[in-house]
Amino acid sequence: MDATTANSQRRPFSIKLWPPSENTRKMLVERMTNNLSSPTIFTRKYRSLSKEEAAKNAEEIEDAAFTIANQHYEKEPDGDGSSAVQLYARECSKLILEILKKIPKSEDKEISISEVVPTVPETFFDISKGKRAFIEAEEAQELLKPLKEPGNSYSKICFSNRSFGIYAARIAGPILAALKDQLKEVDLSDFVAGRNEAEALDVMNIFSEALEGSNLKFLNLSENALGEKGVRAFGKLLQSQNNLEELFLMNDGISQEAANAVSELVPSTEKLKVLHFHNNMTGDEGAVAIAEIVKRSPLLEDFRCSSTRVGSEGGSVLCEALGMCSHLKKLDLRDNMFGPEVGLVLCKALSKHENLTEIYLSYLNLEDEGAIAIANTLKDSAPSLAVLEMAGNDITAEAASAIASCIAAKQLLAKLSLGENELKDEGAIQIAKALEGHSHLIEVDLSSNALRRAGARVLAQTVLHKDEFKLLNVNGNFISEEGVDELKEIFKKSPEVLASLEDNDPEGEDEDDEDDEEKESGDEGKDVEDELESKLKNLDVKQEASLDTPDSN
Repeated sequence: MDATTANSQRRPFSIKLWPPSENTRKMLVERMTNNLSSPTIFTRKYRSLSKEEAAKNAEEIEDAAFTIANQHYEKEPDGDGSSAVQLYARECSKLILEILKKIPKSEDKEISISEVVPTVPETFFDISKGKRAFIEAEEAQELLKPLKEPGNSYSKICFSNRSFGIYAARIAGPILAALKDQLKEVDLSDFVAGRNEAEALDVMNIFSEALEGSNLKFLNLSENALGEKGVRAFGKLLQSQNNLEELFLMNDGISQEAANAVSELVPSTEKLKVLHFHNNMTGDEGAVAIAEIVKRSPLLEDFRCSSTRVGSEGGSVLCEALGMCSHLKKLDLRDNMFGPEVGLVLCKALSKHENLTEIYLSYLNLEDEGAIAIANTLKDSAPSLAVLEMAGNDITAEAASAIASCIAAKQLLAKLSLGENELKDEGAIQIAKALEGHSHLIEVDLSSNALRRAGARVLAQTVLHKDEFKLLNVNGNFISEEGVDELKEIFKKSPEVLASLEDNDPEGEDEDDEDDEEKESGDEGKDVEDELESKLKNLDVKQEASLDTPDSN
């Protein structure tokens, strides 16, 4: 039962302050090293350390502070991580001072971080690091030794990226059974890769029986090519869970039959907050089974059902079910065959999602009709929307006005993706104007939208002076060579903000735009500017007229 390779797909954007990046952690260690070894108020009062001592202690301080802050974050993962960041900083400052206070006047004795920091018990057991590899009995015995230590505090385990054979599973089974009462999070993703079906199912059964009766909040069974047989092999574990908050079944071969099995075997989803299906072969009938799970999940906050071969029939049922999830914050339905009619059903559900912050609706064949309906609905709901993705939906400039109005109302918007549509300059200009006042904007993607020099320039000028802005993608368009040079000039002080233009086609043109192309190719220094200014003026007039027109009713 070989694990299927997941489709490459960008990770959904998420605004989180925790955990810090590795680079941030290294920078903090360097800063603390300087603080411990350089003249400061505190080092003058006590004594500074040598560079070597300072570096060693700084690493240990950072690691201890990170562990404490991370455990704090895990207890309240729904936040943005700001409280964990504050705790992280406070602990670092406190430990630096405690180290300095305990430095002996004599330089003969070194001070250890263990003398000032109480030992923090390990709660996370993870064997997923390193190369993907098979595990047999002897190695499993050695790897899992820490789980057998009396009084250990492990509440989370991750066996991902290691493939368990039947003999290794027989070693792991009794260990997990003895530990199950303290476990809260279990990650068994990609843990039978490369095994034949019979052995993989036996391994799943052993783990399922060992963990039966545990009280988990988090369960990840992704990347195991489960199918219906695999789902049922985990039946004892699934049926015994009544407090699950997060369930992941991605790249698992979840067919119609497997989806029915999941719906049947998970007895209670009343506390479920995160449910992820991705890269499965669920189809319309499987989507109906998933919809039943969604209906039983009133607290659902994060739902993903992307790349699951769901068409208009299953999509409509699924979107109707989502209307019952009033707590939804993140919604990812990308890469399905919905069509515009599902967009109309979805907009009814979206009207109830006041807490929505991220929505991913790319590659759903929404077309103008579906896109306009969704944009009009989102305009009056989801006030905290930070991410909007609607790439690859055959959206034209006809829908630009509705999308622009929606965007203008979302002042917290950080990421906008409308790539692989047909917005052209007219649509791009309207989008750009809608983004003018957005101070939180980080990324804008209007790649492959048949843009010319005018539309690309307006977008560039709109995002140029935004403090937080990181990336403008207008690749794959029809920007003239002069236009490309102009974009590079606009971003000369921050070239990294402009995405690569290697797929831009300066010779490209649409049949409907031949006249416009002739105007631009002449480029006497004024034609393009006049054309752009005219479009902007016309847009302003249209908007003002729509505001001044009395209600016909």
